[in-house]
Amino acid sequence: MVQAAIHGFILALGLILPLGVQNLFIFNQGAVQRNLKNVMPAVITAALCDTILICFAVLGVSVVLLKITVFKTVLLVGGICFLIYMGYVMWKSKTSQEEEPAKIFTAKKQIVFAMSVSLLNPHAIMDTIGVIGTNSLLYNGEEKIVFTIICIIVSWIWFIALAIIGKIIGKIDKQGNMLVLLNKISAVIMWGMALMMLLSVF
Repeated sequence: MVQAAIHGFILALGLILPLGVQNLFIFNQGAVQRNLKNVMPAVITAALCDTILICFAVLGVSVVLLKITVFKTVLLVGGICFLIYMGYVMWKSKTSQEEEPAKIFTAKKQIVFAMSVSLLNPHAIMDTIGVIGTNSLLYNGEEKIVFTIICIIVSWIWFIALAIIGKIIGKIDKQGNMLVLLNKISAVIMWGMALMMLLSVF
């Protein structure tokens, strides 16, 4: 039981730590929103999407879905289009503490974007299936449940912590210079991922 918990913790942390579209989006929202309460739609949506993906991976549902060619193609095309668009939005974004409320993501927009960066990223989905799904096969019964729950808890704690760190950085960087640079980096990463996905089709 303890081994399953430790294994799930290390595995989930290792998967979620790298700088990716999802992490950058949550961090950015934490920095630009007026308070932590306002960034919760993005945090909760991202964490729920991860929870669903982890459960699907452990249950083996996602493996079946990805075997359907049409589903996989739609996922790839949707992911490429969204990453190109999201990269454009991030590149053009001028973030600062004086930014007009109208330019800050509303709860609805946060939810849509968080769902998109979580569910329209084939690489993230395949990582979840390939790593968490495969490793979950080592366990049965209660151990598998513990393994799954720990992976989910790590995801929730990480996104909350990321939003808090973003808020701290946002308070320090009142002119928004660091966040503008981060947006540019985010855009390049998104376009890079879109290009990699496009190349993987051919």
